[in-house]
Amino acid sequence: MTEKYAVVVVGGGAAGLSAALVLGRARHHTLVVDAGEPRNAPAAHMQGYLSRDGMPPAEFLAIGREEIARYGVELVRDRVVDVERGEDFTVVLAGGRTVRARRLVVATGLKDELPAVPGVAERFGRDVLHCPFCHGWEVRDRPFGVLATSPASVHQALMVSQWSKDVRLFLHTVAEAELSDEDLRRLAAAGVDVVPGEVAELVVEDDRLTGVRLADGSAHARSVVFTAPRPVPQTGLLERLGAELHETPFGAYPVVDATGLTTVPGVWAAGNAIGFAEQVVHAASGGYRAASAIVGDLLMADLDAV
Repeated sequence: MTEKYAVVVVGGGAAGLSAALVLGRARHHTLVVDAGEPRNAPAAHMQGYLSRDGMPPAEFLAIGREEIARYGVELVRDRVVDVERGEDFTVVLAGGRTVRARRLVVATGLKDELPAVPGVAERFGRDVLHCPFCHGWEVRDRPFGVLATSPASVHQALMVSQWSKDVRLFLHTVAEAELSDEDLRRLAAAGVDVVPGEVAELVVEDDRLTGVRLADGSAHARSVVFTAPRPVPQTGLLERLGAELHETPFGAYPVVDATGLTTVPGVWAAGNAIGFAEQVVHAASGGYRAASAIVGDLLMADLDAV
């Protein structure tokens, strides 16, 4: 017989674990399916989460898994490969298991596609960074480079100037003509140097970033590089269920209400599954909101069935 749960949570990051904790405490039979691919895995620490500032992401998740187990929540290391909606949701796992659920929480996050510049992927999360709110304090006052991925990288260069007054924006494949007069004015006002020309590679010595080398052979001494990966939302399951998506400059994400409820009845989404800028603290909050809404939803459904 196919095992039935009140809720299946797809994704075991901050959003999924937070949802599972609330559901477990509300005495709902809950399964978390975790593929073990958290977005922040390359980072040695996470910041800006009150009481957890500086904690390694892996430690944070390990504690979360211990907490949900206290309330009888089951966690399986597997991947959901298919889901169908009927009277309940039928959820198929890569390992061959099939389960049913009355409600779903999709917390599958997103993947970051990095610029194809030698050294970027290897150093990502160390001295190649994305978010200054996550890592700016730790690298403050060092020589920064910003590797442009689009004209929008101007904004990133302006933002990181809050943490260092030695910032160079490497235009890479962005033409200088693509920058507006307002962009150039703001960059000058912030003291950001604009460097045209394609970046060939990052220079690494003794396992630390020391510079940025351009295709023309010139090198610029830098100890930190910020860049904006292309976010790729993991919306396959939501699309399979027919959830409505809305396009943003950072990908297509599900249309949700204030609790994370999608346009598919019984399906909630949380964390980076609903937006690229959801930090760990936001994801945990979103998981909590979704779970508390589900508790009420299941209660009313049961009462109405009497």
